[in-house]
Amino acid sequence: MSVVRMKPVSEIENYHAHVYYDAACKPAAAALRQEMEAEFPDAVFGRWHDRPVGPHPDWSFQIAFKADLFQPIVSYLALNRGGLVVFVHPQTGDSLADHRDHAIWMGAVRPLALGTLNS
Repeated sequence: MSVVRMKPVSEIENYHAHVYYDAACKPAAAALRQEMEAEFPDAVFGRWHDRPVGPHPDWSFQIAFKADLFQPIVSYLALNRGGLVVFVHPQTGDSLADHRDHAIWMGAVRPLALGTLNS
């Protein structure tokens, strides 16, 4: 077994949460987003992607937020995602590791297209 180098949390620049949806559950995703935009005005809500984009296998929108919002945003999503799949990862400058090794899933783990990422 190899020794794993512990990383300081200071390497985290910010976080991304990706809310996955499809045509049938887009209204639920829109309702969640509307509530979150009101609740978390300091977060940045990205475009709607009604197709897979980058490494994401499903339709999605992104929420970008600073580390001080991690607890309230992730807790809010845990309680209010309404069955939607949510993928959360830090931004440390290593996209591959952030998506592959440092990810947090709420709901089903979906297969990411990791070949689209640079390490």
